[in-house]
Amino acid sequence: MAIPKIGTPERLVRAAQEELVHSHGLLEMQAVAKRAKVSVGLAYHHFGSKAGLIAAVVEAFYNRLEEVAFNPSNLVSPDWAGREKERIAAYISFHYDHPFAPLVVGPLSRAPEVLDVEQAFTKRQLVAGAYNIRAAQRQGVIPAALDPHLTIALMIGGIRQALIGALTSSHRPDRAELTDKIWVFVAGALRLAEPAIQQGGMSLGRSA
Repeated sequence: MAIPKIGTPERLVRAAQEELVHSHGLLEMQAVAKRAKVSVGLAYHHFGSKAGLIAAVVEAFYNRLEEVAFNPSNLVSPDWAGREKERIAAYISFHYDHPFAPLVVGPLSRAPEVLDVEQAFTKRQLVAGAYNIRAAQRQGVIPAALDPHLTIALMIGGIRQALIGALTSSHRPDRAELTDKIWVFVAGALRLAEPAIQQGGMSLGRSA
């Protein structure tokens, strides 16, 4: 079977990500074009500017994160709490394994084009997370008195800050340990009963 060819925009996005990682967050269109083996004019044609290309790289990163950590078909646990801990483990492992992750939460995080993409991603997660909490409330897993929108906002903010701390630390915590600690935080925020907390099981994260 023939391997499908990669289009020029995707080649440029991949080359830009490699250049950003190699240069610790710096990017020059000429260097990206050289990596992608295309003219610099094509880079500007497809993305308009350096900021546009960086935004495309960050968007590709978050799209892949959504597929890996938030696609329900990737979760195998038979119970709601178990699936949520799987999601946390996948979220952490994705960031631990992806060479671009420290740049997204670190040096690039203040760039306007990155903030725009991140805010769009966060908005999608807030909507999906509130829906997920409501589903658990209908199942009787989570107390009905909890406000789904406020709760998911607090959870997303807390998990992200914990992850930023881990990724920017000179000594990353073991991913399994981080998964367990975040799960304890999430279980507390959701006021899960002890049986539901135990359904999360032992850590699903791998060693750092």
